[in-house]
Amino acid sequence: MEHDDLISKKELLDLTSISYGQLYRWKRKNLIPEEWFIRKSTFTGQETFFPKEEILKRIEKIQNMKENLSLDEMAEMFSPRLEKINASRGELLEKGLVSGAVMSFFIENTDQRDDAFELTEALAVYVLEGLLQSGEISLDEGKMVLDVMLSRAPKHQGRLIVLRKLGIATCFIAEGEIVFEKAVKVAADISLAAAGEEMKTKLL
Repeated sequence: MEHDDLISKKELLDLTSISYGQLYRWKRKNLIPEEWFIRKSTFTGQETFFPKEEILKRIEKIQNMKENLSLDEMAEMFSPRLEKINASRGELLEKGLVSGAVMSFFIENTDQRDDAFELTEALAVYVLEGLLQSGEISLDEGKMVLDVMLSRAPKHQGRLIVLRKLGIATCFIAEGEIVFEKAVKVAADISLAAAGEEMKTKLL
């Protein structure tokens, strides 16, 4: 993650007009994921930074929703524990989470013959749709993304990262901050928890 993509705790509190206490109460209630609190050494000592875009969007959502929902209800809404999701192939297509072309590609390249999609498969096809539609990855790289996301130890946390160097791509799921060598191009970097939350909102 580039430093430009981070915002310091002080900047965040100034920008959003929330208090230190509110921020940490939301963290305790799991409205803001633990992994978004990034500790870094600066010339003044240890400071806390956050992924700028994600934290600002999340705080805006919390502020908009807190009139109507309790903190516990919001925690349930933001929870990456999406295991309860069971969507049919038709439902994913009908709600526009995935296009027919990407669904066909998914079925051709996986053992998925069942009409019911559990969380792991639904999230994999949803993330794949976004990557292929945006042109960030090729079809061959799409097969690799599916392979990683449907691996025997599915993770719905962390970040899905696609790297490209000299035209060769690799894909993995990682947690925490990662530093890459300069010659590596980051083709895609997707927060799985955020993608899962977005998918859940669309399925509701």
